[in-house]
Amino acid sequence: MKIYYLWHSDKRRGMDRNQDLKDKREASKLGGGQARVEKQHAQGKLTARERLTLLLDEGSFHEVGQFVEHRATSFGLEKNKIPGDGVVTGYGTIHGRLIYVFSQDFTVLGGSLSETHAAKICRVMDMAVKNGAPLIGLNDSGGARIQEGVVSLAGYADIFYRNTRASGVIPQISVIMGPCAGGAVYSPALTDFIFMVEDTSYMFVTGPNVVKTVTHEEVTSEDLGGAKAHAEKSGVTHFTASNDVEVLRKVRDFVTFIPQNANELAPEPSLYNFNASKLKTIGTILPDNNQLPYDIRKVVKCVIDDESFREVHEDYAKNIVVGFARIEGRTIGVIANQPIALAGVLDNDASRKGGRFVRFCDAFNIPLLVFEDVPGFLPGTDQEWNGIITNGAKLLYAFAEATVPRITVITRKAYGGAFDVMNSKSIGADLNFAWPTAEIAVMGAKGAAEIIFKREIKAAEDPQAKWLEKEAEYAEMFANPYRAAERGIIDDVILPEETREKVVAGFKMLENKAESLPKKKHGNIPL
Repeated sequence: MKIYYLWHSDKRRGMDRNQDLKDKREASKLGGGQARVEKQHAQGKLTARERLTLLLDEGSFHEVGQFVEHRATSFGLEKNKIPGDGVVTGYGTIHGRLIYVFSQDFTVLGGSLSETHAAKICRVMDMAVKNGAPLIGLNDSGGARIQEGVVSLAGYADIFYRNTRASGVIPQISVIMGPCAGGAVYSPALTDFIFMVEDTSYMFVTGPNVVKTVTHEEVTSEDLGGAKAHAEKSGVTHFTASNDVEVLRKVRDFVTFIPQNANELAPEPSLYNFNASKLKTIGTILPDNNQLPYDIRKVVKCVIDDESFREVHEDYAKNIVVGFARIEGRTIGVIANQPIALAGVLDNDASRKGGRFVRFCDAFNIPLLVFEDVPGFLPGTDQEWNGIITNGAKLLYAFAEATVPRITVITRKAYGGAFDVMNSKSIGADLNFAWPTAEIAVMGAKGAAEIIFKREIKAAEDPQAKWLEKEAEYAEMFANPYRAAERGIIDDVILPEETREKVVAGFKMLENKAESLPKKKHGNIPL
């Protein structure tokens, strides 16, 4: 009988412990409490756990570090301990593929980063690298936990270090869903792509109050570092969305275009659609007058699989278009000059935008398709004084360094050094095609005639008529793709409606391309 009671007592204690675990789990899920959760909702924001539920496949999330608590004892923090310490970390799947995640919880001490908060993030970052899967961070934090002093700053540094080491190894995506200020901004800046939510998220190194004190400028958080400011002016963010639900939907779609890691290829959908009627319209997109603009995106969409284009940095440096697309179900990276914005010239912003995108694609085995219509680099003191030489070299370096399959299609203008920079044969492109409308020359016929025939024009009875005559003569001689084709600089001159066929065949031919860079620690890209 005595033994029975002992057994019964142990069983009861076991039941109590099980209930204790369940209670702790529920407490952890409440975060900072119901009042703070309701305040989060009132601001149009979801909680950390609600966001993970929408981001990941249903029922796939497995939490790591749910019961971690901070170890600080200063300023009364020892009386304010909440399981998880303001960040939910773990792993799950998106469309069945493994993803590591962290989601900062603003309801817990403003999502501030403590020593243990940082350690939890570092833990999943290490797991992501070891297991070769993307890392997605949902950022919503008031910054470093001031009460912990320098250890919180060291926590940021631990994260920065891992961001840098993971760069080019696994894809890293940052989703800014609330405040992200001070040192906190540098982790997203080190990742590959940044998503921001309009009106409820912002990023800046120093806030409006500091700006006012130092520079006497009056500016709101939204104007200083909101989604629109970073999408249009700074180029810090790559994608924006109107609310939490939409941004998470965009992230789920986006990851279908990228591989798990640098040793794999992007996933291939089993089915794809291509409307062949687009082949009949592609030849009508370019205007007869080569001085008139057109939307290069219309050309791109006539070549790629239907509805497969995902433009990156859509609102920044609009004179160049970059983004992901699919050709017969396979992911490619698209880089294209945009004639409807600054005539498609390369400038500081466009060069940086294009160069960074090319490097991501090369790091993660994504073939590159370039559509070229570039009249040159943008002239002017603003461009020169802000480093067009160095910035243009970034794009040049990125293309020349890339070892993935690379195909260029010249639709119209390809002038001067910009022709070289835009993935020319001489910097390693695998295939270069040109439409009959292509003009491949050192410069446009008008400027060239003025230089080459300067004396003849000056001596003529009617200089203007002579200039027009010599311009036409130069255009007949050089403003076409055939001189370049004769020299093998262009592999083929093709009809617009043949573009998809040539690109498909080209990428298939290049599937087993094997090229490596000379042995070195790393190159010295002109930063």
